This record gives sequence, C-alpha cells and structure tokens, in this order.
Amino acid sequence: MRKTTSKSGFTLVELLVVIGIIGVVVALMLPGVQAAREAARKTDCVNRVRQLALATHMHHNTYRYFPPARYESRPDADPTDQCGLETPTWLARIMPFIEQVELGSRWDFSKPWHEHEDKVRNVVPDIFLCPSRRSGTQPVGTRSLRTTVSGGGGRLPCGCPVPARTEVKDLDVTGALCDYAGNHGDLTPGATGAPTDFYFGGNGTGVIISVRPECKSGKAIAPSDRIRMASVTDGTSNTFLFGEKFVPTTKVSEFPFDSPAYDGDHLPASCRLAGPGLRLAHGTDDVLADMFSFGSWPPGGVHFALVDGSTRFYAAETDTKILGSLANRRDARVVEMIR
Repeated sequence: MRKTTSKSGFTLVELLVVIGIIGVVVALMLPGVQAAREAARKTDCVNRVRQLALATHMHHNTYRYFPPARYESRPDADPTDQCGLETPTWLARIMPFIEQVELGSRWDFSKPWHEHEDKVRNVVPDIFLCPSRRSGTQPVGTRSLRTTVSGGGGRLPCGCPVPARTEVKDLDVTGALCDYAGNHGDLTPGATGAPTDFYFGGNGTGVIISVRPECKSGKAIAPSDRIRMASVTDGTSNTFLFGEKFVPTTKVSEFPFDSPAYDGDHLPASCRLAGPGLRLAHGTDDVLADMFSFGSWPPGGVHFALVDGSTRFYAAETDTKILGSLANRRDARVVEMIR
C-alpha cells in the first residue's frame, strides 16, 4: 500500500492575505514614523538656533556689540561717509564663533561680498540650514548683479537699489544659502524712501540691523551704529534676536526670497521683520507673506532665538502687535513669555 505524504505551505489565498495584513500594518506605522522623523528634525532645528544664538553672543562678548546686518549709509550722509555698499552680512561675521575660523579670516568687511572667491562665498555651514527644508544638502543660490556706468536713483521700499540708468554688464554671483535671518525690527521707521526708513543705517528697531559705516579712504572700516545688550531696553528675554525665514516652496534658491546669505546689498538675504503689516507666514506657500516675513516649513509656527539666548516657538497666528513688540528692542511694550 502506497503512503501519501502531505506538503505544508501557503496557498495563494493565504499568501495574499498575509501581504494585505503587512500592507495595513505598514500603512498604520508610516504616519508615526514620519511624525518621529519630523520631531527629530524639529529638535535639530532648535539646536541649530541655539548654536547661532551662542555665536552672536560670543561676537558680542568679543566686540561689545551684536553683529550688524550690513553696512548701509543714509542717503543724506556726507559723501565722505557713504561707503561699504554690498559688503558681507552678519552671517559672515560670526564665522569664527561657529568653528569656521579659517573661513572667517578670509572675509574682508570693507570689500563687496561678491568680490570674494567662490570657495569663500559658497561654503554652507550645516548650522545655517533648517533640517526640514534642506536636510543633507549644501544649497547655493545665485544673485544677478548689474555693473553700471552711471549711478542709480535711490532705494525701493524693499531696501534694494533702483536699477541704474546705464547697464553695461550682467554678472551672476553664487553664494551660500541660509534658513535663519536676523531681527531687523518692525516697520515703524517707515519704508517710503526717506533717510529715516528702516533699511538705512541705524534706523532698524531690531537687534541685527543695518548700520552706518565709518569710512576711511572710501572704505568701511567699522560700524558707526552698534547695538549692545544695553540697547535692548525692553529686556533681553522679550526681544527677538533672529528666527527662521520664510521661503515659499516655489522660490527655493531663487532671488529675492532666497538670496545668498552673505549678500549685504539685498537686506532680505540675511534679515526679516515682524509686526503690523508683516505677520508670520502661515505655511510654506502663504501668499500674504513676503520676502521680509519670518516663516518655517514645519507646520504651526516659527522658531526664534531671543536676545537672552533662549529659544521659543511662536504660533503662526500670533498677533502682529505682539510680534511688533517682540521685534522692537525699545518700544517700551514688554511681552512676557508668549509662546
């Protein structure tokens, strides 16, 4: 009598059921994995904000003032006091304090940023980048410059120069990008082309502001305006130092929203403002936010460093009057622990 042996194994139906169950489990786990990754990126972002805040404090401890956003003479200044245009921004000045001493030594703050070598302009320290926006990249942006024969006609409300009448050469210059911007203040000084407007030297109400240069032989040798701890009369725990800058998803690496961070000619390259007229961006493609707005890619709000070195997360819906008080170092309107 022949014995029959039975073979154990999956039938096709059983295999399909198992595959279906695995698919459901993966689908259930995926949001949790994504949430954990975003939480890790958020923590990393906060740490980078803290490190940048520490670097600005070390600059203050060394030089007795916070790094100026850029040199920018007022239009009514004596011609001998008009110099320093297009020189590097505050982000180049903190290089020695973010373990970039050699790179920092190669920046000349009396020389236009775009005249520095590519290997100086294009270095992107990891601390400059928000992990949610550009994790694992070394992003470089391009600024189109125009070399001209005749002078321009003043400034636009953005603080950008009016194009000159005679254009003789176009020049594309590359430079490192950065996801954090200094607090230049609010809009109370105005933006009408007057010498008192916020984007001219010494007029900003924030902490990292445009300053008038001290000129010697046509070169900027030192800042004339200096913002110190004592200048923050509203209190160091109630005033923004810097925060995440708004860059729409469709404008990444594009001028004017995402300009090279060392570009001292284009104020939004390294600074932002807040207050009435400039709310925090509501999401990555907020059409009511502009190139002067603070904003973040992670949902819900924006990370800021305050002058005392602490970090806080402010909801995107934070009232603009509160934001204006936090951005203005001296308006005598103190905001306590708003989150």
